[in-house]
Amino acid sequence: MSREAYAERARLALFVTGFGWRTLRARAMAHPFFPWRVSAIPVPARLLIAPHELRTGDPTRATEIYSGRFAFAGKIVMAEGRSPFDIPHPSREWGEVLLSFSWLRHLRAADTTISRANARALVSDWIATRGHRNPVAARPEVAARRLISWLSQAPLVLQDADKAFHNRFIRSLTTQVRYLKGVGSDARDGYPRLISAIALCLAGLCMADQARLLRFAQKRLVEELDRQVLPDGGHISRNPRTLIELLLDLLPLRQAFHARHMPPPPALLNAIDRIMPMLRFFRHGDGTFAHFNGMGPTPADSLATALAYDDARGSPVANAPHSGYQRLEAGGTVMIADTGRPPPISVSSDAHAGSLSFELSSGRNRLVINCGTPESNRDSWRTAARQTAAHSTAAIEDTSSCRFVGDGAVTRLCGTPVIEGPAEIGVDRFEHEGAQIVRASHDGYRRRFGLVHQRAWRLSLDGRRLDGEDVFQPASEEAQGGSRAGSFTIRFHLHPSVTASRISDGPMVLLALPGGERWVFSAPNAEVEIEESVFLAASGGPRRCEQIVVTGQIQTMPRLVWTFMRAEASQL
Repeated sequence: MSREAYAERARLALFVTGFGWRTLRARAMAHPFFPWRVSAIPVPARLLIAPHELRTGDPTRATEIYSGRFAFAGKIVMAEGRSPFDIPHPSREWGEVLLSFSWLRHLRAADTTISRANARALVSDWIATRGHRNPVAARPEVAARRLISWLSQAPLVLQDADKAFHNRFIRSLTTQVRYLKGVGSDARDGYPRLISAIALCLAGLCMADQARLLRFAQKRLVEELDRQVLPDGGHISRNPRTLIELLLDLLPLRQAFHARHMPPPPALLNAIDRIMPMLRFFRHGDGTFAHFNGMGPTPADSLATALAYDDARGSPVANAPHSGYQRLEAGGTVMIADTGRPPPISVSSDAHAGSLSFELSSGRNRLVINCGTPESNRDSWRTAARQTAAHSTAAIEDTSSCRFVGDGAVTRLCGTPVIEGPAEIGVDRFEHEGAQIVRASHDGYRRRFGLVHQRAWRLSLDGRRLDGEDVFQPASEEAQGGSRAGSFTIRFHLHPSVTASRISDGPMVLLALPGGERWVFSAPNAEVEIEESVFLAASGGPRRCEQIVVTGQIQTMPRLVWTFMRAEASQL
């Protein structure tokens, strides 16, 4: 076994051991007799403030919940007089939403006597059934979201409430704070661990007499923000969706500090200031986010809310080297590319094998896409969505540039992190005669095939032409002429609104966009086909689309050039 294989196994063993230990510890702390229940956190007499909820509420959902219809994460459950907390969960995602109480915002949006009474009844039911003992409810990230929801919706729940309910609510809230304080550091790395720190900070600000808790929570928050929010504003997981979710949590936290007349930690303000420009970085002309590393449908309302707090409102940054992304923009044409390494193994459960993939849009029309991740039923699509073939990039011998943990005990315990992927990434960005050029390479195929994939993009000054080049070269001089790979496949997935048709029998494809706009794809001297694909990140669920597929033999065609060019009506 090679030294690299030993190192890979060692990293995986260390990750699994640590993950398993944290999981066991969190489960032990959920036991009713664990010492955290007698923590020094006192039961407050009252709540001082309620954080502002930035996520949109839908009053029509309040009517559904009142009627016993719980529609979460693509699944619908009819309670039919039963407690929703006693009903088996139809999916993991459904259970997480139910037990996070994030749906309370819909009841508050209705703002009726019935919705307030319904909110109290459901919260009281959860307290009476000791819902915190549910394994899903005990997960730190679910407990944190529930704590934030209860604090944010306290005016809804406590208005018109009697003293007995008020006392039960406050006691349960305190119990959950004590639990989260004990297990927050054991949450999964990345957003779950950060949201746990945010929830504790909010609790320290909202609950009376919690100065000690607030000091503890601020320290943890600062540590996680400094570690997880990268210098260019990206998140350590490289998932663009995480940036939106983070802002929707960090902005109310900043407001809560101001409401208590306390200075927010500088790390909090700096994190918000760094993240804001990255929201514009990932946006196409139609306002949607590019689909990389777990990004699903763009939550338009949430994104609009977050952007409303952006004071800069300038042009997006073009180079995000710490996050591993590049953006080219000219004449209304936008190209966004993944030029980074896989994230650390501890935060890679949603990462994709999409190195050197890109998306292309013209005005408000998306042209080239990655398949993305669906909003619901993610588990059934997870394997396919993460493969290199689901991205607009090159694959060698129909394999992915990353390897993930396969099925088995490790997957059941800690998901499917990336255990092998590109280690060396080269990126060079410059301009030539007004055109913007990015050259990048990755060695994700070095161990298996002894090859390095290089890709270049050149966007013309007027944005009417994107030239590309893919090169497959030996990873070292020793590998010269000894490649173990025979074929490559380059895919360009097309948005469902784009219609592709062949131009004669040559290597050219006409692309018809909404509004009459036309583009032409060409790859001289290559074998070009139009095949079916699927756009997983569509807002209404997966949709059929098409893809341009270019294939060839590496030995005879180690270099391929291709072009997307906007066509004039006179040229067709």
